[in-house]
Amino acid sequence: MPSSEWEIPSDLQPDPSEHEFDLDQVLRSVVAVKALVPADGFTAQTLGTERAGSGVVIRPDGLIATIGYLVTEAETIWLTTHDGRAIPGHALAYDFETGLGLIQALGRLDLPALPVDAEGGPQPGDTCVFASAGGRKHALRCTIAARQEFAGYWEYMLEDAIFTAPAHPSWGGAGLFGGDGRLMGIGSLVMQQQDGKGRRVDLNMVVPASLLPPILGDLLAYGRPNRPARPWLGLYATEDEGGVVVSSMARNGPAQKAGIQEGDRVLAVGSARVSDLAGLWRAVWATGAAGVKVRLSILRDGTESEVALVSADRRSFLKAPRLH
Repeated sequence: MPSSEWEIPSDLQPDPSEHEFDLDQVLRSVVAVKALVPADGFTAQTLGTERAGSGVVIRPDGLIATIGYLVTEAETIWLTTHDGRAIPGHALAYDFETGLGLIQALGRLDLPALPVDAEGGPQPGDTCVFASAGGRKHALRCTIAARQEFAGYWEYMLEDAIFTAPAHPSWGGAGLFGGDGRLMGIGSLVMQQQDGKGRRVDLNMVVPASLLPPILGDLLAYGRPNRPARPWLGLYATEDEGGVVVSSMARNGPAQKAGIQEGDRVLAVGSARVSDLAGLWRAVWATGAAGVKVRLSILRDGTESEVALVSADRRSFLKAPRLH
């Protein structure tokens, strides 16, 4: 939604006097991101052709950290600064393992570059600032609710994700800042959980920024980590009390080509039994690099069978960014 239509309630905005860093200076480094993706892009149907969120300037030359799904297959990117300047950008990199993305501004931003945490980030109970583009009215005073494993339905897992509360209404690519003004994380999702009294609590899942420094050189040089890609099945799955069940498949992906069906229950990968999403993805990735054959034990209509999938490199299905 346009920034003029909403703002964080004043009692939930951060108080500059509570921080040792210049809050407004840090918030100026959060820029708005608008990405346009061609209609025939592989991700267009699921993520849309127009995507909007935020990003954080991390180098003086205009390098911006964001969440990768904003810029996947983007042909056009516009960055908007705190003072209303619109500057074109280029989708430089997307790491499927962490979920982080990089944008290179194609004009002068003249914004401060923020240091990126390299030591692991905030801990449960810490107070932080979670901010999307738009200054203090789009900044939220939040608490680290948890640090724990997160497994996503789209063949994604973090060993030590950050969860914050209350939830930010514009979380995609928003920056999480700690007590010293460092970038501690990049916003990815909003989630609902129940507290001890059965009440619904909205949380944000944030990717730790400490995952970026070890791969930054590769992302700048190659657009991805310089190692073999993980095997990708094109399988979307969820958990229930009985284990892992297939919810859908990527179009023309390995799972669909192998005859996997919605509602199939995944019992094992090879000889490794699986009972949750994290276990499923770990077992798949343990089979080797992209291209390896993956054997799944499937329960369908009460009958167990084995299906062999030829895995793929997820990136091969995507449109590469146009070079500038």
